[in-house]
Amino acid sequence: MKLSVRPLALLLPATLIACGGGSGGSDDSGSVSITEIQLGDALFHDTNLSLERTQACSTCHDPDHAFTDPSTNGNGNVRSASIGDDGVSLGDRNTPTALYSASIPEFTYGTHQRFNSPQGDYTGYIGGQFWDGRAATLEDQAGGPPLNPIEMNLPDKATVVARLRENTDYEDAFTELYGTNIFDDVDEAYSAMTQAIAAFERSPDMSPFTSKYDKFIRGDYEYSPVSKAALGKARFFSQQFTNCATCHQLRPNGNEGETFSNYEFHNIGVPVNTRLRTANGSDEGFTDTGLAAIDAVSDEPDTSELEGKFRVPTLRNVGVTAPYMHNGVFQSLDTVIRFYDRHLVSSTNGINPETGIAWAAPEVGENISFTELRQGNALSDNDIEGLVCFLYSLTDEQYEHLLPADAEECGL
Repeated sequence: MKLSVRPLALLLPATLIACGGGSGGSDDSGSVSITEIQLGDALFHDTNLSLERTQACSTCHDPDHAFTDPSTNGNGNVRSASIGDDGVSLGDRNTPTALYSASIPEFTYGTHQRFNSPQGDYTGYIGGQFWDGRAATLEDQAGGPPLNPIEMNLPDKATVVARLRENTDYEDAFTELYGTNIFDDVDEAYSAMTQAIAAFERSPDMSPFTSKYDKFIRGDYEYSPVSKAALGKARFFSQQFTNCATCHQLRPNGNEGETFSNYEFHNIGVPVNTRLRTANGSDEGFTDTGLAAIDAVSDEPDTSELEGKFRVPTLRNVGVTAPYMHNGVFQSLDTVIRFYDRHLVSSTNGINPETGIAWAAPEVGENISFTELRQGNALSDNDIEGLVCFLYSLTDEQYEHLLPADAEECGL
């Protein structure tokens, strides 16, 4: 069975010579080479690595939609969670973008500096893949979905490796990249697969840094001083007016490579997504405790203070990757910003604009990060519009066509 989804990656002549990085080419003998990145690219797009051969990593992390899941539900809204390979199973969390995932540090406990914030240094858990940080590295994350019963649904590593070996291009590539005996050990072969996918996710194309904000940092773009986006930019980085940068700034002002997350863990009081829970058939009374439930913190004498905490996501391409929050409970950025604002004492945003009623109670009412959330001044409607516009400017150039119509009013 030859690979058909990414022909530039693997549909090569029979002799495959590993060169360890960069793009494929020819060595002095004329043999065509393949890299670990190209192999990972092919694996990322291969639906044969799911039980019914319907789902690849790229199914839920669609490259044409900023590596998120664009599938919609019966109401025409983007789904809060992705459908599994069986066409029925539905998860409980929103699919995050795979873009910039290489910038997420390995899961650890530590301290780091905050920028544009009156708050002190953060000490606590940092990083890790998935919303709860349960996969320490990209390799660990890549190994999860093929075996997850509500995702790609293969029963064990041996079955995954058997699927790999159906493809002779894969066999050639794996043996050249990882050794002639790589398939002698199922665990080693499975690990090699995750290594290749992680290499693809670490490739420059997965962290493009081509947004208007990046161009501004490089001196190739200017925000019009009278634009809504310029107002939003000033508010975002302000210590006086907002709390945005406290959790969504990684580097000092003006530095390239800003990912707009410092990868802290917080409970911000997100309510249950009741429609999603009804759709996925969760047990009545189920509570998603986030960080508190992962194995890496199981040695803690008391994990109650970790309940309800999730890793701060990147804001890159946030304008085209709705819905929002770990459970996809909100559909618009305007709603998200009003949700944050409602924590401020003087806020007038007491109503959820998507429901027309007061904000629902937090799923986990304890451990809410009020110290961070209650910093700043209540926002006006103009401030909120400006912040939305600034967030639109974090969209990479290749995805700007996906921005909603109101982006035309931002002055970008």
